Amino acid sequence: MLTSHRSTAPVTFQTALIVDDHPLFCDALSMTLQAVAGIRDVSTAATLQEGLDWVRDNDPPDVIVLDLNLPDVNGLDGLIRLHNAVDAPIVIVSSMADNRVISSVIHAGAAGFVPKHSQREVFRTAFDTLRAGQTFVPAGYVLLDDGDSAKGDDAVSRLASLTNQQARILQLICEGKLNKQIAYDLSIAETTVKAHVTAIMRKLGVQSRTQAVLIAKETSFGTVLSDRA
Repeated sequence: MLTSHRSTAPVTFQTALIVDDHPLFCDALSMTLQAVAGIRDVSTAATLQEGLDWVRDNDPPDVIVLDLNLPDVNGLDGLIRLHNAVDAPIVIVSSMADNRVISSVIHAGAAGFVPKHSQREVFRTAFDTLRAGQTFVPAGYVLLDDGDSAKGDDAVSRLASLTNQQARILQLICEGKLNKQIAYDLSIAETTVKAHVTAIMRKLGVQSRTQAVLIAKETSFGTVLSDRA
């Protein structure tokens, strides 16, 4: 196990929200969290939007457990939008557990990463680490420090600076939608969309929508997924 400093304040966990679209895994993870972390109240959501709606309509949970691949989002988009929507630590539980993925989610604001099929003791250690105010990463994790990794981490940091609405608009841009279509989908004025697009490009340090899409795709783990195909 390798940890990095996040906060010195001790943390308690009594409530949790799991965002994952596999019901059986949600059931198993709920029991695991109750058994090893003492969490008494676990809620679940099958999509990112369900998770965002739950956060909006309820008191914030003490911790959120998030899968990276959901029916309505893939890669870092879900983490960034959820991180901007709620002030609660987010633990990524994913089957994509190589150094590049772990480094990216930690730089994007995750409080920890647990490989999806870890034993209960790994989850116990993870939550003990979070309670101590530290970030949890799995044993054997090595921070990549080559040029490509540094470039990717910089892109992740810039994406993480987007607001929830900006992240949603960027996702729609990546889907090829024009400003008018985005305005319709989000029920906002087209001038508001244009203002958000300008802000997105400024935060990402790019001059065009195409460049913004390329940065978003750099952090979508497409290379990792294709390598495993």
